[in-house]
Amino acid sequence: MRRPIHTRRDFLQSVSVSAAAFALRERTSFAAQAQTKPNVVVILADDLGYGDLSCYGATDLKSPNIDKLLGAGMRLDNFYANCPVCSPTRAALMTGRYPDLVGVPGVIRTHIRDNWGYLFPPAVLLPQMLKRAGYHTALVGKWHLGLAAPNLPNERGFDHFHGFLGDMMDDYYNHRRHGFNYLRLNDKEIDPQGHATDLFTQWAIDYLRERSQKKDQPLFLYLAYNAPHAPIQPPPEWLERVKQRETGISERRAKLVALVEHLDAGIGKVMDTLKETGLSDNTLVIFTSDNGGQLSVGGTNGPWRAGKGTMYEGGIREPMGAVWPRKIAPGSRSNRVALTMDLFATICEAAGVRIEHEIDGRSILPTLMGKEQPDDNRTLFWVRREGGGQYGGRAYYAARQGEFKLLQNSPFEPMELYNLKDDPKEQKPLGRKHPMYNKLFTALQGHITQAGAVPWQKHPVHLDQPLTP
Repeated sequence: MRRPIHTRRDFLQSVSVSAAAFALRERTSFAAQAQTKPNVVVILADDLGYGDLSCYGATDLKSPNIDKLLGAGMRLDNFYANCPVCSPTRAALMTGRYPDLVGVPGVIRTHIRDNWGYLFPPAVLLPQMLKRAGYHTALVGKWHLGLAAPNLPNERGFDHFHGFLGDMMDDYYNHRRHGFNYLRLNDKEIDPQGHATDLFTQWAIDYLRERSQKKDQPLFLYLAYNAPHAPIQPPPEWLERVKQRETGISERRAKLVALVEHLDAGIGKVMDTLKETGLSDNTLVIFTSDNGGQLSVGGTNGPWRAGKGTMYEGGIREPMGAVWPRKIAPGSRSNRVALTMDLFATICEAAGVRIEHEIDGRSILPTLMGKEQPDDNRTLFWVRREGGGQYGGRAYYAARQGEFKLLQNSPFEPMELYNLKDDPKEQKPLGRKHPMYNKLFTALQGHITQAGAVPWQKHPVHLDQPLTP
């Protein structure tokens, strides 16, 4: 029986005890909720071709760790990047929108005259969404969505940033781009030693180990490697290993294979850390690439035509897999068509985050979990704006509905229509008289009109001299 309260002191003590009990219940409730929310790890490779994993058919390359990762969950065989180059796909992942609808139709670069995107300040990013659900958010690796405020990672929702702001490194060991250092620990410039892949791997491991001690808060780690993007610069011992194993392999191909295998080893260490820390039991891991492999540096894209920078399948069809113990069946596969922007909605649904603003992506979580998910038969769009003599600052596009795909690979080339079911290698264009040509052409025009309302360049470019091709 509770003792009656007779004095002010008794009253204050009872209030204090009640408040402490309430706070304890709240912490206990929050911890219970945190344990039910999955940790989320997104691993994004850079320019990894569809054919450059052993589980996707490569015979001169060994990727046991990525193979194991993809085999532990569901593999999507019709997964696409939102663009055949870096920045737009990353913008789609972070916002769940078509990249040109958030101001990133092309590559964000360090020189204003060759810059083709500016991340739309009002856009809501994935880490911002997850923070609403109590997540601690981190980006390790390549950002490539802005070099200055307000588009720095810590300003767009990441609690922790340990990585590279720029588009690419001119050297994997000195980490510079055009002579500038874009490596940061949050807002501080850093200058570590080592191969970039090893650095990103270790920084991811450090973050996971540190957060594993705080199990009352779920984590979101976006691990964005810059491998195997050019320059193709594997550690010498990895290159020598490939040359000794693969008799007759070309120097160019050997370097690319070694860089991918080195990346695979790093991913294996990250996955081992998830297991060692106990985080893997309730962690959703998603692996994919930002665009197709670059043919000129030895990349391959399996059976698909062309590669990075093109709107053919080789430029945008990507390896992709998702693992979530006891939620996603090991060894499962799906032919559902999905894009990078769909991962935004998928992760939010898995984390129990309600999306109340407009996005273009759609959750594929039911598919990943083996549930029936009707085909939505949506029309999909791709865009890339680029400069130089080949593009001249103009955009080129692709659109797909069902099995039909309309594309061009340069703003100066005609559109081509293909039936991917009958012609998956895109060798037999159907012609302008086919009814799907006009249907997709009209739909694409509508998308271009919509995207025209979003600025993609912050600063005016004054051309005192003409651009050279």
